[in-house]
Amino acid sequence: MNNPDSVRHVSRMTRNTLALVLAGGRGSRLQQLTQWRAKPAVPFGGKFRIIDFPLSNCVNSGIRRVGILTQYKSHSLNQHIQRGWGFMRGELGEFVELLPAQQRMETSWYAGTADAIYQNIDIIRAHNPEYVLILAGDHIYKMDYGEMLATHVENGAEITVGCIEVPLEQASAFGVMAVDENDRVVEFAEKPEHPPAMPGRPDKALASMGIYIFNTRVLIDELIRDANTEGSTRDFGHDIIPGNIRERKVSAYPFRNGSNGEAAYWRDVGTLDAFWAANLELIGISPELNLYDNRWPIWTYQDQVPPAKFIFDDENRRGMAVDSMVAGGSIISGSSVRHSMLFSNVRMHSYSEIEDSVIFPSVEIGRHCEIRKAVIDKHCEIPRGTQIGVNPEEDARRFHVSPGGVVLVTPEMLGQRVHHAL
Repeated sequence: MNNPDSVRHVSRMTRNTLALVLAGGRGSRLQQLTQWRAKPAVPFGGKFRIIDFPLSNCVNSGIRRVGILTQYKSHSLNQHIQRGWGFMRGELGEFVELLPAQQRMETSWYAGTADAIYQNIDIIRAHNPEYVLILAGDHIYKMDYGEMLATHVENGAEITVGCIEVPLEQASAFGVMAVDENDRVVEFAEKPEHPPAMPGRPDKALASMGIYIFNTRVLIDELIRDANTEGSTRDFGHDIIPGNIRERKVSAYPFRNGSNGEAAYWRDVGTLDAFWAANLELIGISPELNLYDNRWPIWTYQDQVPPAKFIFDDENRRGMAVDSMVAGGSIISGSSVRHSMLFSNVRMHSYSEIEDSVIFPSVEIGRHCEIRKAVIDKHCEIPRGTQIGVNPEEDARRFHVSPGGVVLVTPEMLGQRVHHAL
Protein backbone atom coordinates (compact mmCIF):
# COMPACT_ATOMS: atom_id res chain seq x y z
CA MET A 1 0.00 0.00 0.00
CA ASN A 2 3.04 2.30 0.12
CA ASN A 3 3.33 2.24 -3.67
CA PRO A 4 1.91 5.54 -5.09
CA ASP A 5 0.23 3.66 -7.94
CA SER A 6 -1.46 1.35 -5.42
CA VAL A 7 -2.63 4.33 -3.38
CA ARG A 8 -4.11 5.98 -6.49
CA HIS A 9 -5.76 2.68 -7.42
CA VAL A 10 -7.43 2.49 -4.03
CA SER A 11 -8.43 6.17 -4.14
CA ARG A 12 -10.19 5.60 -7.46
CA MET A 13 -12.11 2.70 -5.94
CA THR A 14 -13.12 4.69 -2.86
CA ARG A 15 -14.32 7.57 -5.05
CA ASN A 16 -16.46 5.09 -6.97
CA THR A 17 -17.99 3.65 -3.78
CA LEU A 18 -21.28 4.54 -2.12
CA ALA A 19 -21.48 3.70 1.58
CA LEU A 20 -24.89 2.92 3.07
CA VAL A 21 -25.07 2.86 6.87
CA LEU A 22 -27.90 0.88 8.46
CA ALA A 23 -28.87 3.07 11.40
CA GLY A 24 -32.56 2.39 11.91
CA GLY A 25 -32.46 -0.20 14.67
CA ARG A 26 -33.82 0.31 18.15
CA GLY A 27 -31.17 -1.73 19.96
CA SER A 28 -33.61 -3.04 22.56
CA ARG A 29 -30.85 -4.95 24.41
CA LEU A 30 -29.59 -1.56 25.62
CA GLN A 31 -32.82 -1.32 27.58
CA GLN A 32 -34.02 2.20 28.38
CA LEU A 33 -30.95 3.83 26.78
CA THR A 34 -32.85 3.49 23.51
CA GLN A 35 -36.25 4.47 24.83
CA TRP A 36 -35.99 7.90 23.17
CA ARG A 37 -33.17 7.43 20.65
CA ALA A 38 -31.92 4.98 18.04
CA LYS A 39 -28.95 2.86 19.07
CA PRO A 40 -26.46 4.60 16.71
CA ALA A 41 -27.28 7.89 18.46
CA VAL A 42 -26.31 6.61 21.94
CA PRO A 43 -23.39 8.61 23.38
CA PHE A 44 -20.06 6.78 23.58
CA GLY A 45 -16.48 7.49 24.54
CA GLY A 46 -16.90 10.75 26.44
CA LYS A 47 -17.87 13.00 23.51
CA PHE A 48 -18.99 10.88 20.57
CA ARG A 49 -22.06 9.00 19.36
CA ILE A 50 -21.81 5.36 18.28
CA ILE A 51 -22.46 6.25 14.62
CA ASP A 52 -19.41 8.56 14.56
CA PHE A 53 -17.13 5.53 14.33
CA PRO A 54 -18.33 4.02 11.02
CA LEU A 55 -18.79 7.52 9.58
CA SER A 56 -15.25 8.50 10.59
CA ASN A 57 -13.99 5.28 9.03
CA CYS A 58 -15.66 6.30 5.76
CA VAL A 59 -14.14 9.79 5.74
CA ASN A 60 -10.68 8.58 6.79
CA SER A 61 -10.83 5.85 4.11
CA GLY A 62 -11.63 8.38 1.38
CA ILE A 63 -15.28 7.34 0.99
CA ARG A 64 -17.23 10.58 0.95
CA ARG A 65 -20.55 9.53 -0.52
CA VAL A 66 -22.57 8.22 2.40
CA GLY A 67 -26.25 7.49 2.94
CA ILE A 68 -27.61 6.86 6.45
CA LEU A 69 -30.76 4.75 6.59
CA THR A 70 -32.83 5.81 9.59
CA GLN A 71 -36.09 4.59 11.06
CA TYR A 72 -36.63 4.17 14.82
CA LYS A 73 -36.88 7.41 16.86
CA SER A 74 -34.32 9.11 14.69
CA HIS A 75 -34.67 12.77 15.73
CA SER A 76 -31.56 12.93 17.92
CA LEU A 77 -29.60 10.98 15.29
CA ASN A 78 -30.80 13.29 12.51
CA GLN A 79 -29.89 16.35 14.55
CA HIS A 80 -26.42 14.99 15.31
CA ILE A 81 -25.76 14.23 11.63
CA GLN A 82 -26.95 17.65 10.52
CA ARG A 83 -24.83 19.44 13.12
CA GLY A 84 -21.69 17.33 12.98
CA TRP A 85 -21.51 15.92 9.48
CA GLY A 86 -22.47 18.86 7.29
CA PHE A 87 -18.87 19.64 6.30
CA MET A 88 -18.92 17.62 3.06
CA ARG A 89 -18.62 19.66 -0.14
CA GLY A 90 -21.54 18.97 -2.45
CA GLU A 91 -19.79 20.62 -5.40
CA LEU A 92 -17.09 17.97 -5.09
CA GLY A 93 -19.64 15.14 -5.12
CA GLU A 94 -19.35 14.60 -1.36
CA PHE A 95 -22.35 14.11 0.90
CA VAL A 96 -23.82 12.51 3.99
CA GLU A 97 -27.52 11.97 3.25
CA LEU A 98 -30.26 10.89 5.63
CA LEU A 99 -32.49 8.22 4.07
CA PRO A 100 -35.55 7.64 6.27
CA ALA A 101 -38.15 4.98 5.55
CA GLN A 102 -40.63 6.91 3.40
CA GLN A 103 -42.85 4.50 1.47
CA ARG A 104 -40.72 4.35 -1.66
CA MET A 105 -42.12 0.87 -2.25
CA GLU A 106 -45.37 -0.78 -1.24
CA THR A 107 -44.39 -0.87 2.43
CA SER A 108 -43.44 1.97 4.76
CA TRP A 109 -41.07 0.64 7.40
CA TYR A 110 -37.85 -1.20 6.57
CA ALA A 111 -38.64 -4.89 6.99
CA GLY A 112 -35.02 -6.04 7.28
CA THR A 113 -31.48 -5.05 6.37
CA ALA A 114 -31.86 -6.09 2.73
CA ASP A 115 -35.28 -4.46 2.46
CA ALA A 116 -33.84 -1.19 3.78
CA ILE A 117 -31.32 -1.13 0.93
CA TYR A 118 -33.96 -2.32 -1.58
CA GLN A 119 -36.26 0.57 -0.66
CA ASN A 120 -33.42 2.94 -1.65
CA ILE A 121 -32.55 1.19 -4.89
CA ASP A 122 -33.49 4.29 -6.89
CA ILE A 123 -30.92 6.32 -4.96
CA ILE A 124 -28.23 3.72 -5.64
CA ARG A 125 -29.01 3.91 -9.34
CA ALA A 126 -29.00 7.71 -9.27
CA HIS A 127 -25.51 7.86 -7.73
CA ASN A 128 -24.33 5.04 -10.04
CA PRO A 129 -21.39 3.79 -7.92
CA GLU A 130 -19.18 0.92 -9.00
CA TYR A 131 -19.24 -0.57 -5.49
CA VAL A 132 -21.64 -0.34 -2.58
CA LEU A 133 -20.30 -0.63 0.97
CA ILE A 134 -22.98 -1.63 3.48
CA LEU A 135 -22.24 -0.89 7.13
CA ALA A 136 -23.90 -1.33 10.49
CA GLY A 137 -24.21 1.96 12.35
CA ASP A 138 -23.84 0.52 15.83
CA HIS A 139 -20.35 -0.95 16.23
CA ILE A 140 -17.17 0.57 17.66
CA TYR A 141 -13.96 0.12 15.66
CA LYS A 142 -11.43 1.83 13.38
CA MET A 143 -11.07 0.28 9.93
CA ASP A 144 -9.64 1.33 6.56
CA TYR A 145 -12.36 0.35 4.11
CA GLY A 146 -9.97 1.14 1.25
CA GLU A 147 -7.92 -1.94 2.08
CA MET A 148 -11.07 -4.07 2.12
CA LEU A 149 -12.10 -2.65 -1.26
CA ALA A 150 -8.66 -3.38 -2.71
CA THR A 151 -8.88 -6.99 -1.48
CA HIS A 152 -12.40 -7.30 -2.91
CA VAL A 153 -11.13 -6.28 -6.36
CA GLU A 154 -7.92 -8.33 -6.19
CA ASN A 155 -9.94 -11.44 -5.31
CA GLY A 156 -12.31 -10.89 -8.20
CA ALA A 157 -15.13 -11.13 -5.67
CA GLU A 158 -18.70 -10.11 -6.33
CA ILE A 159 -19.50 -9.91 -2.62
CA THR A 160 -17.06 -9.50 0.28
CA VAL A 161 -18.00 -9.96 3.92
CA GLY A 162 -15.97 -8.30 6.66
CA CYS A 163 -15.36 -10.78 9.45
CA ILE A 164 -13.59 -11.10 12.77
CA GLU A 165 -12.56 -13.93 15.05
CA VAL A 166 -14.77 -14.29 18.14
CA PRO A 167 -14.78 -16.80 21.01
CA LEU A 168 -16.77 -19.88 20.01
CA GLU A 169 -19.11 -19.54 22.99
CA GLN A 170 -20.15 -16.06 21.77
CA ALA A 171 -20.49 -16.92 18.09
CA SER A 172 -24.17 -17.85 18.18
CA ALA A 173 -24.95 -14.12 18.37
CA PHE A 174 -23.39 -13.51 14.93
CA GLY A 175 -23.47 -14.68 11.36
CA VAL A 176 -20.79 -17.39 11.24
CA MET A 177 -18.92 -18.48 8.13
CA ALA A 178 -16.53 -21.15 6.96
CA VAL A 179 -13.91 -20.31 4.33
CA ASP A 180 -11.47 -22.21 2.12
CA GLU A 181 -7.73 -21.61 1.83
CA ASN A 182 -8.37 -18.60 -0.45
CA ASP A 183 -10.84 -16.93 1.96
CA ARG A 184 -13.78 -17.86 -0.24
CA VAL A 185 -16.92 -18.32 1.86
CA VAL A 186 -18.19 -21.90 1.57
CA GLU A 187 -20.76 -21.83 4.40
CA PHE A 188 -22.68 -19.05 6.13
CA ALA A 189 -25.21 -19.40 8.93
CA GLU A 190 -26.92 -16.51 10.72
CA LYS A 191 -26.83 -16.93 14.53
CA PRO A 192 -26.43 -20.72 14.50
CA GLU A 193 -27.24 -22.63 17.65
CA HIS A 194 -24.04 -24.68 17.28
CA PRO A 195 -21.51 -22.48 15.44
CA PRO A 196 -18.62 -24.22 13.69
CA ALA A 197 -15.09 -23.58 14.92
CA MET A 198 -12.29 -22.31 12.71
CA PRO A 199 -9.92 -24.99 11.33
CA GLY A 200 -7.12 -25.46 13.83
CA ARG A 201 -8.80 -22.99 16.23
CA PRO A 202 -11.35 -25.00 18.22
CA ASP A 203 -12.02 -22.05 20.54
CA LYS A 204 -12.70 -19.48 17.78
CA ALA A 205 -15.31 -18.85 15.08
CA LEU A 206 -15.24 -16.51 12.08
CA ALA A 207 -18.10 -14.03 12.55
CA SER A 208 -19.61 -11.46 10.24
CA MET A 209 -19.09 -7.82 11.24
CA GLY A 210 -22.18 -6.74 9.31
CA ILE A 211 -19.91 -5.12 6.69
CA TYR A 212 -20.50 -6.03 3.04
CA ILE A 213 -19.03 -4.86 -0.25
CA PHE A 214 -21.09 -5.56 -3.39
CA ASN A 215 -20.43 -4.90 -7.01
CA THR A 216 -23.38 -2.61 -7.68
CA ARG A 217 -24.90 -4.67 -10.48
CA VAL A 218 -24.81 -7.76 -8.27
CA LEU A 219 -26.40 -5.92 -5.36
CA ILE A 220 -29.29 -4.59 -7.44
CA ASP A 221 -29.94 -7.97 -9.04
CA GLU A 222 -29.95 -9.74 -5.68
CA LEU A 223 -32.13 -7.16 -3.96
CA ILE A 224 -34.75 -7.48 -6.68
CA ARG A 225 -34.60 -11.25 -6.58
CA ASP A 226 -34.91 -11.27 -2.80
CA ALA A 227 -37.85 -8.86 -2.88
CA ASN A 228 -39.64 -11.27 -5.22
CA THR A 229 -38.84 -14.35 -3.13
CA GLU A 230 -41.78 -15.51 -1.05
CA GLY A 231 -40.86 -16.27 2.55
CA SER A 232 -37.64 -14.24 2.58
CA THR A 233 -36.90 -12.38 5.80
CA ARG A 234 -35.38 -9.57 3.68
CA ASP A 235 -32.09 -9.82 5.57
CA PHE A 236 -28.50 -9.95 4.34
CA GLY A 237 -27.36 -12.47 6.94
CA HIS A 238 -30.36 -14.78 6.65
CA ASP A 239 -31.08 -14.55 2.93
CA ILE A 240 -28.78 -12.60 0.60
CA ILE A 241 -25.37 -13.90 1.70
CA PRO A 242 -26.30 -17.60 2.21
CA GLY A 243 -28.24 -17.58 -1.06
CA ASN A 244 -25.22 -16.45 -3.07
CA ILE A 245 -22.43 -18.67 -1.74
CA ARG A 246 -22.82 -21.29 -4.47
CA GLU A 247 -23.86 -18.97 -7.29
CA ARG A 248 -21.37 -16.11 -6.90
CA LYS A 249 -17.89 -15.52 -5.60
CA VAL A 250 -18.33 -14.47 -1.97
CA SER A 251 -15.08 -13.67 -0.18
CA ALA A 252 -14.29 -13.12 3.47
CA TYR A 253 -12.15 -10.22 4.61
CA PRO A 254 -10.67 -11.03 8.04
CA PHE A 255 -10.22 -7.81 10.01
CA ARG A 256 -6.76 -8.02 11.55
CA ASN A 257 -4.03 -5.72 12.81
CA GLY A 258 -1.49 -5.16 10.06
CA SER A 259 1.42 -5.29 12.48
CA ASN A 260 0.86 -8.68 14.11
CA GLY A 261 -1.99 -10.35 12.26
CA GLU A 262 -4.09 -10.60 15.42
CA ALA A 263 -7.79 -9.84 15.38
CA ALA A 264 -8.29 -6.07 15.37
CA TYR A 265 -10.34 -4.06 17.85
CA TRP A 266 -14.09 -4.33 17.21
CA ARG A 267 -16.85 -4.09 19.76
CA ASP A 268 -20.53 -4.89 19.48
CA VAL A 269 -21.91 -2.66 22.25
CA GLY A 270 -25.41 -4.07 21.94
CA THR A 271 -25.91 -4.96 25.60
CA LEU A 272 -25.65 -2.76 28.66
CA ASP A 273 -22.75 -4.81 30.05
CA ALA A 274 -20.83 -4.64 26.76
CA PHE A 275 -21.54 -0.92 26.42
CA TRP A 276 -20.34 -0.17 29.96
CA ALA A 277 -17.20 -2.28 29.54
CA ALA A 278 -16.26 -0.77 26.16
CA ASN A 279 -16.51 2.75 27.56
CA LEU A 280 -14.39 1.98 30.61
CA GLU A 281 -11.77 0.21 28.47
CA LEU A 282 -10.97 3.60 26.96
CA ILE A 283 -9.67 5.05 30.22
CA GLY A 284 -6.93 2.42 30.52
CA ILE A 285 -3.26 3.32 30.17
CA SER A 286 -2.94 1.80 26.68
CA PRO A 287 -6.44 0.86 25.45
CA GLU A 288 -6.86 -1.17 22.29
CA LEU A 289 -8.91 1.67 20.80
CA ASN A 290 -6.73 4.77 20.78
CA LEU A 291 -8.89 7.91 20.66
CA TYR A 292 -5.75 10.05 20.68
CA ASP A 293 -4.52 8.80 17.28
CA ASN A 294 -4.15 11.85 15.04
CA ARG A 295 -3.67 9.62 12.01
CA TRP A 296 -7.22 8.27 12.31
CA PRO A 297 -9.35 10.89 14.05
CA ILE A 298 -12.91 10.24 15.15
CA TRP A 299 -15.06 13.11 13.91
CA THR A 300 -18.16 14.32 15.71
CA TYR A 301 -20.30 17.29 16.62
CA GLN A 302 -19.40 18.79 19.96
CA ASP A 303 -20.84 21.58 22.07
CA GLN A 304 -18.70 24.68 22.48
CA VAL A 305 -18.07 24.47 26.22
CA PRO A 306 -15.30 25.60 28.58
CA PRO A 307 -12.71 23.16 29.95
CA ALA A 308 -13.55 20.80 32.79
CA LYS A 309 -13.03 22.36 36.22
CA PHE A 310 -12.10 20.79 39.57
CA ILE A 311 -12.62 22.94 42.65
CA PHE A 312 -11.93 22.76 46.40
CA ASP A 313 -8.87 21.14 47.95
CA ASP A 314 -9.89 20.59 51.55
CA GLU A 315 -9.17 17.33 53.32
CA ASN A 316 -12.76 16.06 53.09
CA ARG A 317 -13.88 18.17 50.17
CA ARG A 318 -11.50 17.79 47.26
CA GLY A 319 -12.51 18.03 43.59
CA MET A 320 -10.53 15.30 41.85
CA ALA A 321 -10.57 12.62 39.15
CA VAL A 322 -8.22 9.62 38.99
CA ASP A 323 -7.97 7.05 36.16
CA SER A 324 -10.86 8.80 34.47
CA MET A 325 -11.91 10.80 31.40
CA VAL A 326 -13.80 14.04 32.03
CA ALA A 327 -15.21 16.03 29.11
CA GLY A 328 -15.42 19.80 28.79
CA GLY A 329 -18.05 21.83 30.57
CA SER A 330 -18.01 19.54 33.60
CA ILE A 331 -17.52 20.90 37.12
CA ILE A 332 -16.33 18.54 39.86
CA SER A 333 -16.92 20.47 43.04
CA GLY A 334 -15.39 18.95 46.16
CA SER A 335 -16.10 15.37 45.03
CA SER A 336 -14.11 12.42 43.73
CA VAL A 337 -14.27 10.54 40.43
CA ARG A 338 -12.42 7.24 40.08
CA HIS A 339 -12.15 4.94 37.08
CA SER A 340 -15.10 6.57 35.37
CA MET A 341 -16.08 8.43 32.21
CA LEU A 342 -17.91 11.74 32.40
CA PHE A 343 -19.36 13.32 29.26
CA SER A 344 -19.80 17.09 28.84
CA ASN A 345 -21.60 19.45 31.21
CA VAL A 346 -21.76 17.11 34.21
CA ARG A 347 -22.25 18.99 37.48
CA MET A 348 -21.07 17.14 40.58
CA HIS A 349 -21.70 18.76 43.93
CA SER A 350 -19.62 18.33 47.08
CA TYR A 351 -18.99 15.21 49.17
CA SER A 352 -20.07 12.77 46.44
CA GLU A 353 -18.21 9.79 44.98
CA ILE A 354 -18.35 8.20 41.53
CA GLU A 355 -16.53 4.98 40.71
CA ASP A 356 -16.58 2.57 37.73
CA SER A 357 -19.36 4.55 36.07
CA VAL A 358 -20.35 6.20 32.79
CA ILE A 359 -22.10 9.54 33.20
CA PHE A 360 -23.83 10.98 30.11
CA PRO A 361 -24.00 14.70 29.29
CA SER A 362 -25.92 17.25 31.33
CA VAL A 363 -26.25 15.13 34.47
CA GLU A 364 -26.41 16.88 37.84
CA ILE A 365 -25.32 14.95 40.93
CA GLY A 366 -26.32 16.31 44.33
CA ARG A 367 -24.27 16.36 47.50
CA HIS A 368 -23.38 13.22 49.48
CA CYS A 369 -24.18 10.82 46.59
CA GLU A 370 -22.44 7.49 46.04
CA ILE A 371 -22.51 6.02 42.53
CA ARG A 372 -20.75 2.79 41.60
CA LYS A 373 -20.81 0.61 38.45
CA ALA A 374 -23.57 2.61 36.82
CA VAL A 375 -24.62 4.20 33.54
CA ILE A 376 -26.47 7.48 34.13
CA ASP A 377 -28.48 8.78 31.15
CA LYS A 378 -28.62 12.39 29.95
CA HIS A 379 -30.43 15.05 31.96
CA CYS A 380 -30.70 12.96 35.12
CA GLU A 381 -30.82 14.98 38.32
CA ILE A 382 -29.50 12.73 41.08
CA PRO A 383 -31.01 13.87 44.41
CA ARG A 384 -28.87 14.63 47.44
CA GLY A 385 -27.79 11.52 49.36
CA THR A 386 -28.66 9.02 46.60
CA GLN A 387 -26.86 5.67 46.57
CA ILE A 388 -26.58 3.77 43.28
CA GLY A 389 -24.67 0.51 42.89
CA VAL A 390 -24.41 0.06 46.66
CA ASN A 391 -27.55 -1.88 47.59
CA PRO A 392 -28.49 -4.44 44.87
CA GLU A 393 -32.02 -4.95 46.17
CA GLU A 394 -32.75 -1.25 46.28
CA ASP A 395 -31.21 -0.78 42.80
CA ALA A 396 -33.40 -3.54 41.34
CA ARG A 397 -36.49 -1.92 42.82
CA ARG A 398 -35.84 1.54 41.34
CA PHE A 399 -33.60 1.05 38.32
CA HIS A 400 -32.56 -1.51 35.70
CA VAL A 401 -29.74 -3.84 36.74
CA SER A 402 -27.94 -5.82 34.03
CA PRO A 403 -26.86 -9.47 34.36
CA GLY A 404 -23.34 -8.18 35.02
CA GLY A 405 -24.50 -5.86 37.79
CA VAL A 406 -24.40 -2.56 35.87
CA VAL A 407 -27.09 -0.16 37.11
CA LEU A 408 -28.84 1.90 34.44
CA VAL A 409 -30.52 5.12 35.58
CA THR A 410 -32.73 7.29 33.35
CA PRO A 411 -34.72 10.44 34.18
CA GLU A 412 -37.98 8.49 34.02
CA MET A 413 -36.73 6.07 36.68
CA LEU A 414 -36.12 9.06 38.94
CA GLY A 415 -39.62 10.39 38.29
CA GLN A 416 -38.24 13.16 36.06
CA ARG A 417 -40.33 13.28 32.87
CA VAL A 418 -37.73 14.66 30.49
CA HIS A 419 -38.98 12.66 27.45
CA HIS A 420 -36.09 13.41 25.15
CA ALA A 421 -32.54 12.21 24.55
CA LEU A 422 -30.91 14.88 22.37
